[in-house]
Amino acid sequence: MFRILVSDKLGQPGIDRLEQDQTCHYEVKTDLTTAQLIEAIPAYDGLIIRSGTKVTADVLSAARNLKVIGRAGIGVDNVDVKAASAAGVIVMNTPQANSVATAEHTIASLLAVCRHTAPAHASLLSGQWDRSRYSGIQLYRKKLGLIGFGRIARLVAQRARGFDMQVIAYDPYVSAEVGQQAGVELVDLDELLAMADMISLHTIMSPETENMINAESLAKTKKGVIIVNPSRGKLVDEEALAEAIRAGQVRAAAIDVYRNEPPDSSHPLIGIPEVLHTPHLGASTLEAQRDVAEQIVAQVLDALNGIDFRNSVNMPFSVGPNFSEVEPYMALASKIGALQFHMADAPIRKVELELVGEAVEELAKPVATGLLKGLLENITSDSVNYINAPTIANELGIEVSQSTGLSGSDYTNLITCSVEWDGGERVISGTLFAGQHPRIVQVSSYRIDVDPQGTMLIMMNKDVPGVIGNVGTLLGKHGVNIAEWRLGRSEKGDQALAMINLDSDLSDRALEEIQNLPAIVKVMLVQL
Repeated sequence: MFRILVSDKLGQPGIDRLEQDQTCHYEVKTDLTTAQLIEAIPAYDGLIIRSGTKVTADVLSAARNLKVIGRAGIGVDNVDVKAASAAGVIVMNTPQANSVATAEHTIASLLAVCRHTAPAHASLLSGQWDRSRYSGIQLYRKKLGLIGFGRIARLVAQRARGFDMQVIAYDPYVSAEVGQQAGVELVDLDELLAMADMISLHTIMSPETENMINAESLAKTKKGVIIVNPSRGKLVDEEALAEAIRAGQVRAAAIDVYRNEPPDSSHPLIGIPEVLHTPHLGASTLEAQRDVAEQIVAQVLDALNGIDFRNSVNMPFSVGPNFSEVEPYMALASKIGALQFHMADAPIRKVELELVGEAVEELAKPVATGLLKGLLENITSDSVNYINAPTIANELGIEVSQSTGLSGSDYTNLITCSVEWDGGERVISGTLFAGQHPRIVQVSSYRIDVDPQGTMLIMMNKDVPGVIGNVGTLLGKHGVNIAEWRLGRSEKGDQALAMINLDSDLSDRALEEIQNLPAIVKVMLVQL
């Protein structure tokens, strides 16, 4: 019989499911310190948590019988997933359970802002009856702009169309055909800003999207636009939004998430009457909490019984080769996918995977899902894992194909990924030395030998003297040490490709100085 520890408060439906199950014995022990968890965890096969329990490498080191960690919710920031993978522990979450709740909260926020529900309520309680002051606007025939078009945004679009709203969306990684199927027009960001009466944010948080709603983007919006943020606090420059509201460029805003939570009284949006504030309530419904509890218990029980591993964030399949033998190939494929994303000049539309070598030809599914995970986790706000990566690729309209053993190779195993985007394509190949050590060995026409890990500077440069010296001098000037410098060229005097492993991060200023060197054609910084 499996033993399961529930270390955070879990909805009663989940506890009821554990109580009824005949294959497990469970215990609820909440508010454990790290030391107490380390002492208790060796006795358990499964661990169910929410956001309170921190599953560190030390905890996992002590968890000699642990097989699965179930996170009731989406985020797994409180779990050392890398250490869990190394320990052979499956980590799973419930990425879909909160989607409807968040979509409904988005629509509720729009309605509340448009009809002044919160201030009108407060006014009435204070003894006033001021109908004209709180005259609002309708959703009917308004144009809603969705920034990001993942699962939650699509649910918002469905509900908005029920109000006869026209819905447009910006998501460079979703094809126009996918938008058409949902009854939504895909436009570029500037078009959305200029056209939308109301804008709702549903995109991933990344260096590219941080502060995407800023003074510059707000100046491009319709005068009187309404902004809703149920997604990530750092998507919005809060000072700029406050100023835009005071200036009348933005009519109102509904904010459910903040850069720092909870916000203090000095927050720039606190105290502005046109802003509706809620304390991160997007997923806070009885139904969502019920669904989260039921789903995570069902998933953990199925995993322990070898039935299914759905919503795993670190394991690709439930049957087949030993995971410890497959994982290095999947990790290599994930690095190749991440490189393809970062090096592409436009959103990728087509992915082709070729596997050559006895070791990899039988691993098409896990290698393909590893590749897609590395590619997609940079471009979608949805939680991407080995299980759902192919589905998300399909939802984004990315065409994926696989083949094995079609061409010869100088390597005993070779993973080759070809991608296409509008107006371009690129091929990246990688291999494992001794079955464990990943290397990138080809980028299009460039033969190269690169360790794909950590901070990497990637450059296209003219094949002329002095490039290595000039770039090395600039890196030294900014206190950045070079771990490895790998160079490839297709022919003398043409362009060369450099892939440089760095010992530390590189500032935007340093990157700009490198880009401004006369021989540099293109440069980018990638974290692998």
